Amino acid sequence: MKDNELQQELDLFRDTLVRFMDNEIAPHYEQWEKDKLIPKEFWLKMGAEGLLCCDIPEEYGGYGVPVHFNMLVGEELAKAGYYALATNVTVHADIVAHYLLNFGTEEQKQKYLPAMVSGECIGAICMTEPSCGSDLQGMKTTAIANESGWLMNGSKTFITNGQNASLYIVAARTDLQAKPAKGTSLFLVEGDQAGFQRGTNLDKIGQAAGDTSELFFDNVELGKDQLLGQLNYGFIGLMKELPRERLALACGAVAHAEGAMALAVDYVKERQAFGAPLSNLQTIRHKLAEMATQIEIHRVLIEEYKDRLFDKALSTEQASIAKLSCTEMECKVIDDALQLFGGYGYMKEYPIARFYVDARVQRIYGGTSEIMKEIVGRSLVRD
Repeated sequence: MKDNELQQELDLFRDTLVRFMDNEIAPHYEQWEKDKLIPKEFWLKMGAEGLLCCDIPEEYGGYGVPVHFNMLVGEELAKAGYYALATNVTVHADIVAHYLLNFGTEEQKQKYLPAMVSGECIGAICMTEPSCGSDLQGMKTTAIANESGWLMNGSKTFITNGQNASLYIVAARTDLQAKPAKGTSLFLVEGDQAGFQRGTNLDKIGQAAGDTSELFFDNVELGKDQLLGQLNYGFIGLMKELPRERLALACGAVAHAEGAMALAVDYVKERQAFGAPLSNLQTIRHKLAEMATQIEIHRVLIEEYKDRLFDKALSTEQASIAKLSCTEMECKVIDDALQLFGGYGYMKEYPIARFYVDARVQRIYGGTSEIMKEIVGRSLVRD
């Protein structure tokens, strides 16, 4: 349980965040959706407001607050229907920044983390490849050692922040004789390096404002100081950081469902049918009750798991359970919410339509629902 002082601080932080969204996001988000890109200048505004990488220690430019503040940023963005931005910020602040914090050298942390807190440096993480998807064991990108460091070749796809990022954490095979799980390393690649090229901004069915790209590495020369963590220990690093990533996605899922629920409640109270508001119909009220029950159950779960993450006690299996159940619930609740809008729910002018298309990828990225089931299932039958 969070103590009263922390809860009060979170409430004040939420008020600041909501005001910021009203002033700096709401007037522009529709245009960002059309442009399929969030301007880099906006990241500087988030940084100036103290909304990026909140829990990074003060010695690296952050605020040293508990992880709950970071999660709150993603949740409020999702709840308001700005899910593309929520995803971009989650990758930047909850994934890339913490890989650097936990595996980087002192020089790497001093170089990049303060700029990530300010929004000057936008981060991306590059794991998925065109040929292997969620099966990272099939990775083909290589970084071959030479006198000065490594020479990287390969490609990645579905990379969040792919267009805007200036720092990319890239997984590549460094020992071709070993299995990928024992011969993969992580590297820091800067966006202006020779041989590195961004592909086109991919055209998605949802989260349009978020830039998602293919990336290409053609004889990219990497210095020895660009290795992140230990050589050939990249998969171990991935496994250590996945619980935080998956919990962040679960938190966003619950908040997204809460936002859709609020839209549905407002609509059925106003919409007239058979001479009375839709909310007068028992079948409508029962549907809302089902939705609210699922949201509440999952809200309790993620609040408990945030505390466990803060205490460094959240297991891979627990994070997988949260990611699986929360994202499946999110998609079901938002589908039910759209149904309550009838034909209007299918119209882009109604925000619920964007909630619907934005939610669908949640069951895919960060590990598909099927992969989550496999992780949990294997843990149950291990000797």
